[in-house]
Amino acid sequence: MTALSRRGFIGSSGLVLAGAAAVSGRTAFAAVPEAPTMAEATTQAPFVPTSGPDYQPVATLNGWTLPWRMKEGWKEFHLVAEPVERELAPGMKAFLWGYNGQSPGPTIEAVEGDKVRIFVTNKLPENTTVHWHGQRLPNGMDGVGGLTQPHIPPGKAFVYEFELRRSGTYMYHPHSDEMVQMAMGMMGFFVVHPKDPAFRRVDRDFVFLLNAFDIEPGSYVPKVNTMLDFNLWCWNSRVFPGIDPLVVGLNDKVRIRFGNLTMTNHPVHMHGYEFKVSCTDGGWVDPAAAWPEVSVDCAVGQMRAFDFVADEPGDWAIHCHKSHHTMNAMGHSVKTYIGVGKKDLAKRIAKIAPGYMPMGSNGMGEMGGMEMPLPDNTLPMMTGFAQFGPVEMGGMFSVVKVREGLAKGDYKDPGSYKNPQGTVAYEYKGAGLTEAPRAQPLDAKVAPGAKIAPGAKTEPTEWRVKDPRKPRLGPDGKPLPAARNPHSNH
Repeated sequence: MTALSRRGFIGSSGLVLAGAAAVSGRTAFAAVPEAPTMAEATTQAPFVPTSGPDYQPVATLNGWTLPWRMKEGWKEFHLVAEPVERELAPGMKAFLWGYNGQSPGPTIEAVEGDKVRIFVTNKLPENTTVHWHGQRLPNGMDGVGGLTQPHIPPGKAFVYEFELRRSGTYMYHPHSDEMVQMAMGMMGFFVVHPKDPAFRRVDRDFVFLLNAFDIEPGSYVPKVNTMLDFNLWCWNSRVFPGIDPLVVGLNDKVRIRFGNLTMTNHPVHMHGYEFKVSCTDGGWVDPAAAWPEVSVDCAVGQMRAFDFVADEPGDWAIHCHKSHHTMNAMGHSVKTYIGVGKKDLAKRIAKIAPGYMPMGSNGMGEMGGMEMPLPDNTLPMMTGFAQFGPVEMGGMFSVVKVREGLAKGDYKDPGSYKNPQGTVAYEYKGAGLTEAPRAQPLDAKVAPGAKIAPGAKTEPTEWRVKDPRKPRLGPDGKPLPAARNPHSNH
């Protein structure tokens, strides 16, 4: 963690400690653990524990794990809620709220049975709390401002103490002015490893959060009142091509965990593999109850984890399968012009608006390889390049890179996959394409003067689609009685 730094915290000059609820006096006069911060937006190496139970630590996509210290049997962490600057992808930054220098905040990792003490210092301009999403804990530690605890005022620090009763995949986020604070990027992952090191163990374990922002082109701050029409769909507050690849070794056992804190569901699809869901919000899935899948839907507030064996080398796409979630800076009100010739109109408009060009007459793929002026701090809608050209993606898209011979702990991008000879799709240059016959179904309307394609069928075909609005006819050619005609209005 080359970018990891430490912030010293003052003791007598204003830092006030208070319990999240009726917290005991154990920490009242204890030294506050330091609060590390991270400046980089790249995936940091997993935080391997040097003592305590053995476990495979997680790699947080474009993020990091929060260090901790042991004190009198408690594992102590320090979160700082504060304004942060986050690069969403090269060429665009956002002014967000987060924890310890980043949005999302650092991943908290611990082990089932651990007693955790989490200091939360508020450096925001308003009250906040932290809710431990999915955890079983005392009611007064649940983090709901006004209901289970007082709000944490600006400049103050509260302490949360609880025992980790279950292993699994969890999140943390505010429950104080929740709409604003989550829209500004305040969230993080909380992974609890099983007490038994052999339980469902994998070789590589990745985590990331699904989040979204609505940031006007040329601006930096999210519009916090947006409900559904977001224009930047993120994994860990990054959009493609700014999302790092998930690098794994050939034949590694791999787990991918993600949580959804957007305002809609996300069907996450991985190419080249089938997988099995191993963990949900409520805990581990019995292997006998899991079935092979290639996509898994994650609703708002849910967490999912799936496992697979990486036995197919290559660069395999992984993305949300809602197509507008794999694009950046979407202009949802732009009209569709596919098939519309706008050349003459474009020439006339260009006389009063130099540089004007029509978009979308032949689809949007052609825009992926173009260079056009954009407002400052704005990403193109589709971007990213790989060895064969423009990837034409954005938003919630990354690549699982499976390579042979990776060293343990090596998460560096290995570059493009070198496909074996004869295993890449290629252009057909033979004869016969222009003369290929095309079927002409019965009842096709042929314009006057038009010719039917050579070889087209003009006799009745069994596969034709019948109009359900037309009445069904009997053997005599007359409409069937109403009782036998489901399309009748009588």
